Amino acid sequence: MESIISVQELRKTYIMGMEKVHALKSITLDIGSNEYVALMGPSGSGKSTLMNLLGCLDTPSEGEYFLNGTNVSTMEDGELAEVRNKDIGFVFQTFNLLPRLSALDNVALPLVYAGMSKSDRTEKAMAALESVGLGDRVEHKPNELSGGQRQRVAIARALVNNPAIILADEPTGNLDTKTSIEIMSIFEKIHKSGNTIILVTHEPDIAEHAHRIIRLRDGLVETDVQNDKIVSAFDPDHRYNE
Repeated sequence: MESIISVQELRKTYIMGMEKVHALKSITLDIGSNEYVALMGPSGSGKSTLMNLLGCLDTPSEGEYFLNGTNVSTMEDGELAEVRNKDIGFVFQTFNLLPRLSALDNVALPLVYAGMSKSDRTEKAMAALESVGLGDRVEHKPNELSGGQRQRVAIARALVNNPAIILADEPTGNLDTKTSIEIMSIFEKIHKSGNTIILVTHEPDIAEHAHRIIRLRDGLVETDVQNDKIVSAFDPDHRYNE
């Protein structure tokens, strides 16, 4: 499998007053194209720090990060912003929608930064909303939508640029169980369509949707295992015993 993400000895240190906090001590891992990975770990394990580095929201203190074969660990802020807008779609626990904009305008926002014409933006945003089952809610503002619908809008916004990678940070953290299952089924469809998905979660039942589960502890990879139940079920060469 071709690696879309490759990190070598990634470290992140924060200076807090007189103290140094080693959020990531040394992370080396590869994530293949179209993998579905869950990052887990207790609070302070480094999973959010790693997510920020993988999403090009921050830069490492040491080590290298190759995204699609390009070393992004030495890029300046402007270059990182370009990579983020082109290659990565983000989904957050708090949705991060602009309250005064309609669902359609929220989804189209990344395309404004990409310099796309209004008619093309509208067409792509409509298609993204329809893909998550919200074609009939395009003019609704966030406060007119349920939590699950807001997260669907956020997922549509993440998809609108056709990014190779979707990074989802606790995407079901604010949702009830039934809605969480619906949202996770959307991620499964996204994965089947060819995207690489990296999911940060502290909930084992949500992590079970991923095909590979990486657990962090104290800024290091504690375990990195295939989710056998899922992998065997989705392996095209797998044959069920009749």
